[in-house]
Amino acid sequence: MTSDHTPTVVFACRANGGRSVASRLLTEYYAQGHVIALSAGTTPGDHIHPEVAAVLEGLGLDTSRESPKLLTPETIAASDLTITMGCGENCPYVPGATYRDWPLDDPKGQDDATVRRIVADIDGRVRALIAELAPDHELPASLLGS
Repeated sequence: MTSDHTPTVVFACRANGGRSVASRLLTEYYAQGHVIALSAGTTPGDHIHPEVAAVLEGLGLDTSRESPKLLTPETIAASDLTITMGCGENCPYVPGATYRDWPLDDPKGQDDATVRRIVADIDGRVRALIAELAPDHELPASLLGS
């Protein structure tokens, strides 16, 4: 990435109600505009998962404007990187696009401790991704206190 280019990452999962939303919100928080974060799903649900919203809100992240969106080939093509999380073969393939898969458990319907563990996993992955994509950006302290 060049210094005058702001990388765009799309986080993709199935329902766009948990993992991808958490990834996008954490990226926006930590990157502070140095990385553009989008999220979408292959079969978007009606709303974000309430158990995920509760954990994210507990970290101080606003989920009130979140609504699931459909993952399109155009979204992938316009991004520098697509991170997939459980959408598997349903994720559109775009020739020339860069994909990475993050094997993450689905937080939908899980208890609070499990959702917190998944969000902590995402937090670490997001922080490493931002350090890679925007190496000159000084990351804020982790919302998880680690």
